[in-house]
Amino acid sequence: MNYFNFAINFLTILALSWYLILNLQWYNYKLKRVILNHHKRSWHILYFVLPLVLWINLEEKYFSIALIVYIIALFLWNKKLDKTLVYTKRVNRFFIILTFLLISTYFTDSKFYALASLFITLIASNLTEKLLFLKYKKDARRKLDNIKNLKIVAITASFGKTSIKNFLYYILKNSFNTYKTPRSVNTIAGLVLDVNKDLPKNIDIYIAEAGARVKGDIKTIANFLDPQYVIIGSIGEQHIEYFKSLENIKNTKKELLLSKRVKKAFVHQSTDLKDTNGIEVFPKDLKILKSDLDGLSFSFLINDKEEEFFAPILGSFNAINLSAVILLALELGLTLEEIRKSLKTLPQVEHRLQKIEAGGKLIIDDSFNGNFEGMMEAFNMCKNYNGRRVVITPGLVESNDESNIKIAKKIDEVFDFVIITGELNLEILEKNISKDKVFVLKDKSKMQDILASSTKSGDLILFANDAPNFI
Repeated sequence: MNYFNFAINFLTILALSWYLILNLQWYNYKLKRVILNHHKRSWHILYFVLPLVLWINLEEKYFSIALIVYIIALFLWNKKLDKTLVYTKRVNRFFIILTFLLISTYFTDSKFYALASLFITLIASNLTEKLLFLKYKKDARRKLDNIKNLKIVAITASFGKTSIKNFLYYILKNSFNTYKTPRSVNTIAGLVLDVNKDLPKNIDIYIAEAGARVKGDIKTIANFLDPQYVIIGSIGEQHIEYFKSLENIKNTKKELLLSKRVKKAFVHQSTDLKDTNGIEVFPKDLKILKSDLDGLSFSFLINDKEEEFFAPILGSFNAINLSAVILLALELGLTLEEIRKSLKTLPQVEHRLQKIEAGGKLIIDDSFNGNFEGMMEAFNMCKNYNGRRVVITPGLVESNDESNIKIAKKIDEVFDFVIITGELNLEILEKNISKDKVFVLKDKSKMQDILASSTKSGDLILFANDAPNFI
């Protein structure tokens, strides 16, 4: 093979591989999800299938022009993404294997071998990562075992698990040396990495989230963490496209109870479980006393006695999350007065009904809240605001059309100006919201300019859910 043909084939496979590994990173390195569950499959045709077909059918000297266009198109497309490729050790290993295989194709004169390099790299990379993961997982479990008297709290829910984790950490941190998983880390791979890399060796309590996309995901986490304390929060139809039914979601969440060391589990009523030895259903007789832009007051039964609480956070649904936190804090030895004192200074969770005042505008950042109940709660709360109301939303992601229609109708009822981001639910939202209220934002990088020109002092601006632009 001459140098020119080799260079063309090398760059083509490299570009195709870059697009593929980026999509794999978005979808947790699950090729099946990239193929079957991708929200913008037209990208696959434009940035993978079409270039691949042209490369296979054209001689290198003719395809070279198309390759230049393809690389420029990838570059411009990448600039518009809000989640670009992160060059992790896994990604770097992928490209090292690929480069080695592609260099070896110089001694052949076949595009078949160049293309085969990509598929061999996928297989070799996957096998390598599985072997490395087994080692990392074993190291992480050994580290957990070596921390004397460590109490592990595992939390799962369809929605609210990150809030529960953050609330619980704040309540416990003054009484125990406590560590929580960062951000929304909730996969087995993320937990193993967190334990190995960041978990301190002198802690009393480790608080971790458990998330799932398929049956068995949480069972794997339960077997790894083996927590003594479990919280299963509200369960709903989040990620219904993966689980197919609400019953499958419930059964998957309840896999957290398979831990062999569970001493106490607090499970929400939506699990359909009953009070048994070691399992307590919550909340009992929950009452929302007040929920507005100043905070949340609520009560529920603890040991058959009604107890009242206040927290300066938004959203009546957080009373459910806080009731689980309160019960577990009591189980770990805190008093009601200690809990009440901490709740009064409870900080807001970033991007979850976070109240921000800036430039005379009231901003409610609920961009990480992607469930139906939470979004409806945010809309109802905004309804009572005495001023112009603006919402920025893509609608519900990984949900059904019926729920998005209800969301759209509520938006039309409450808000004066609606900015729709993304194309996923655009048709449904436009059909059910008054046309004179709607602005479609196709390029999210221009959001700041749009808000500056279309909002004014005194406006309420709600960021209701967010989705990366590959969705």
